Amino acid sequence: MPSILDLDLYGRSLLFAKLSKYAYYNIDQAKKQAKKLGYTTVEFYDRDGAQAYRFQNKTDMVIACRGTQPTQYSDIEADLKAYPVVAETVSRVHHGFKTEVDDLWPMILEDIQRKANANKTVWFCGHSLGAAMATIMASRCYHCEDIQNPHELYTYGSPRVGWSKYCNSLGVRHIRWVNNNDIVTRVPLNIMGYRHHGMEHYLNTWGNVRKLTGWQRGKDRFRGIWRGIKKGKIDSFSDHSIDAYVEHTEKASKGLETLQV
Repeated sequence: MPSILDLDLYGRSLLFAKLSKYAYYNIDQAKKQAKKLGYTTVEFYDRDGAQAYRFQNKTDMVIACRGTQPTQYSDIEADLKAYPVVAETVSRVHHGFKTEVDDLWPMILEDIQRKANANKTVWFCGHSLGAAMATIMASRCYHCEDIQNPHELYTYGSPRVGWSKYCNSLGVRHIRWVNNNDIVTRVPLNIMGYRHHGMEHYLNTWGNVRKLTGWQRGKDRFRGIWRGIKKGKIDSFSDHSIDAYVEHTEKASKGLETLQV
């Protein structure tokens, strides 16, 4: 397994999409899949329903946070606690997301600070609630003076995490993937002061990477809704699937596009 630094942006995006997916697996499944990608150390963090994995090899340490699980009350509760509270770093963040990170951060920080990991490149990733948690963790890591800065943050279907001042203070390079009508990327609302962070990579109705104007995106979203109706799906929810993000980033990494019909 080469260092993640040797991969291009789409190669990294596919890798982190897969690891974000494996974050939903049990420990045995996650170890099996991570081993295929060259990760020899896999640790599962679990406290009060907040969960994440550490995938590690000789060169890299990846913290992959687990997203919302409908059967986990703590996950649902975290999503619903949308009021802003003072962040550990700067400005304000989503209360529920912060609480999930608070449960895990002491354990994760301890592992990042270990002398044996001093030369490893640190990365964060996640999907849905896991994307929000990864963003907050990357921010805390960036503002911690006695450890190396995280190299990059990759998120998939991320909700808005904090106020604009908080986002502006997050000095980590953030690749944020948005799949067409993914409803989670539109909450919490802007009117509550929340903003997105990072460089957005938008996937259109067919799963192709596109830079669109506001008008073009509006048309594309309507097209996606109509296409979903014809397939008997609610596009806003099906577009949030981590499987869709893995599929589309894999296609982008191979330089392929779906024919638009």
